[in-house]
Amino acid sequence: MLSSACRRFISSPSAAAVIRLSRAASASPRAAYSSISATEIAERTKRMLDAKEQSGLSYDELASKLGVTNTYTAQLLMGQAKLTSETAIKLQEALPDASKQDIEDMTTAFPMRAFDEEILKEPNVYRTYEAITHYGEAIKSIINEQCGDGIMSAIDFYCDVGTTTGKHGEKRVVITFNGKFLPHIEQKMDDNSAKSPRD
Repeated sequence: MLSSACRRFISSPSAAAVIRLSRAASASPRAAYSSISATEIAERTKRMLDAKEQSGLSYDELASKLGVTNTYTAQLLMGQAKLTSETAIKLQEALPDASKQDIEDMTTAFPMRAFDEEILKEPNVYRTYEAITHYGEAIKSIINEQCGDGIMSAIDFYCDVGTTTGKHGEKRVVITFNGKFLPHIEQKMDDNSAKSPRD
């Protein structure tokens, strides 16, 4: 029989992160990279999520203290974004139970921004992925019409998750992507500063 504490942990976000990232350590492309340890990232993620839980702060509340979006806040705790020195000070103040060493490591390590393909089996993630792919051609067509020939950056980019109330009183999810438009260029010979040699 599992204790009530064990059952609570198994169903917690921390446990989910450990399971997901431990799988990544053995199954994902990140495991093959010699520059990172997926196991260490999984363990640090668990500790950071535990510190967040101990603080009693929601992602929105923590994001307000850090001055970043709620999605970026989650990315920081999960090792998918780099923590700046300025934000590290705010994070330590907001999560006093977080290890100083963990936060320091988050400022010096360069994230390997990969993902375990198993995550696409999770219904919430899959439905978001499905929505983007289903509406993808329409989204591209409107971007082209409004901005020209190019793409939305996912680097100069903001993502925010919120909720609103529908006309029947139901809660609705609102996900905002705010990315810089990057136009495709015409590859003019005179502008090419690194021309290939010709033997």
